[in-house]
Amino acid sequence: MPIYESLKIALRALRANLLRSFLTMLGIIVGVSSVVAMVAFASGAQREIDRQIETLGANVLMIVPELNRGADAKAGLYQAAILRESDADAIDVHVPQVIATAPSVRAELQVIHKSRNTWVTVNGTTARYFPIREWPLSRGRPFSGKEQSNGGKVALLGTDTAEKLFGDSEPVGQTIRILSVPFEVIGILAEKGTSGAGRAQDDIIFIPISTAQRRLFGSANMVHRGSVDYILAKASSTGSVKLAEREITSLLRQRHRIQASRSNDFRIVDPAALMKAQHAASRTIGWLLAGIAGVSLVVGGISIMNIMLVSVTERTREIGLRIAVGARSKDVQFQFLMEAVLLCFLGGMIGLAAGAGVAFAAGKLAGWPVFLSPLSLIGAVGLASAVGVFFGFFPARRASRLDPVTALRGE
Repeated sequence: MPIYESLKIALRALRANLLRSFLTMLGIIVGVSSVVAMVAFASGAQREIDRQIETLGANVLMIVPELNRGADAKAGLYQAAILRESDADAIDVHVPQVIATAPSVRAELQVIHKSRNTWVTVNGTTARYFPIREWPLSRGRPFSGKEQSNGGKVALLGTDTAEKLFGDSEPVGQTIRILSVPFEVIGILAEKGTSGAGRAQDDIIFIPISTAQRRLFGSANMVHRGSVDYILAKASSTGSVKLAEREITSLLRQRHRIQASRSNDFRIVDPAALMKAQHAASRTIGWLLAGIAGVSLVVGGISIMNIMLVSVTERTREIGLRIAVGARSKDVQFQFLMEAVLLCFLGGMIGLAAGAGVAFAAGKLAGWPVFLSPLSLIGAVGLASAVGVFFGFFPARRASRLDPVTALRGE
């Protein structure tokens, strides 16, 4: 029997009892919609984490000072830890796995342009900060060597800060005031988005570190000249990140004269490693939720098998007549199998629409990242159809094995 003939007969059988057909599909609809929604949330979360990893820059280590227990450990006293620009210079010279470093100081300051003002993070650093973070300029130019060494009063603005201070007008070439000190805007950074901690990275101003220390901050802790808040170090490759971390640790312990029995007065953070761990956890949770949702598919498949067995019993005389007029057993089997697959396919399509709708509505209301790839959509419908084949096989086989004489006598 041609496939389209089987399809026509299957559709006619389903239309004969629409309510029962819909209730039979309900389990598949719930299962597929649950799987689609869970996969959409999990994929959205993973893509967001991937985006945040990209914004960090590849192979970047962040070195920050950390309070360390002093010599009088029993008294519980802690020493204030200090990182200096010279530490960054030493890492550049003595750690071959590091290709660039960027010491930085930062503070939250009020910035004014004409009648507009805003509080924003002002970050004093070097021009090498931007290639380390893989953060290009959208327009303008970076700090020059002379501006870095002489404390030039120039600034690079993040896109959010530029919009707050200048609106639709062009910021480059304009003047802003930070703590009453005038700065010329020489460039605008490309948009970065939010960080892994949910912080807006584009609401920021960069100035040369020498300018920040001389004209704004004095020094990072207002006592030690040359101290910095953190140092960025870029390893030469992904494979050298761990070795670079060990080498930096050894070098800084030596420079800070930390005894073997004492802990570090600094901490090295690998942001990408933290984000990747979060990525792996998100993926595991996503698969777990999709697996739980998949149980609904199994329940839906059992429901379809049950209804198909009832259908075979109800249509015994019909089956007997078909066999009597020449239908082969495999034609009967294919017919009932087609009905089961059609039920699951239609249920899968409805579930697909429902799951996608729920995912995007919840994502919009709650602000969650949502993503549905074409492959996941095809996979969800294909999985539903596979459920139809698996659970429809037994009723179809049972129908094909009916004895025509017995079937014709059946009621």
